[in-house]
Amino acid sequence: MARTQRLNLPGVPQHVVQRGNNRQACFFNDSDCVFYLKTLLEACQKHQCALHAFVLMTNHAHLLITPQEGDGVSRLMMDLGRTYVRYVNNIYHRTGTLWEGRFKSSMVDSTRYLIPCYRYIELNPVRANMVRFPAEYAWSSYHANALGEQCELITPHERWLALGRNDKDRRRAYLDLFTESLDPKSVEDIRFGVSKGLPVGGQNFKRMIETKLQIRLGTGKRGRRRAKWGQVQLIKESPIDSDLTQLID
Repeated sequence: MARTQRLNLPGVPQHVVQRGNNRQACFFNDSDCVFYLKTLLEACQKHQCALHAFVLMTNHAHLLITPQEGDGVSRLMMDLGRTYVRYVNNIYHRTGTLWEGRFKSSMVDSTRYLIPCYRYIELNPVRANMVRFPAEYAWSSYHANALGEQCELITPHERWLALGRNDKDRRRAYLDLFTESLDPKSVEDIRFGVSKGLPVGGQNFKRMIETKLQIRLGTGKRGRRRAKWGQVQLIKESPIDSDLTQLID
């Protein structure tokens, strides 16, 4: 089966999910999380990517990243994945694969889905019944985005900055969003998009992607359409890469 083409555009946020092989653990203790985040910071700086939100679960990680260059996320994930695998294999005296296939990713419409994607990522431990509140989970960006804790990894997106006139107002507005449940339709759209590698957003957002990448987007659903399951139909060669790595919650 042909690989799904990976969609990338500079300046467009991407929701990335990297999962352990066969849904097995990829983070075994706190020191692993520290090393992963340290390596992630170095990769973000090297490949000019801004990280807005993250969560490290036992067997997978969610990242929300905006690249300055089209293939920045792919290069970042390649470096991050390889470096972390070497670390784990060395520390735990293991061999073989750690990650389950290629990492999953989808471009996110910043006007409609970016803040819901922030919340989707940071609420992961709550949905998994690991904690009652996101603040109780140590390995997520909630502490920076909602509570104002210093985190060198996090670069606020302009949509987060638009929540208030200053950081105190922004954090208050962001915290208020967590008093209500995340819209089920948003959850469904975010999950579907990243699992199929399809953009999450409105029709104008999708038309923009089709125009810039010279592609036709499929629906990701079975049917009689020419564009097959979660794939794109290329109109002409476009700067889309296909490389290694992972999967979703």
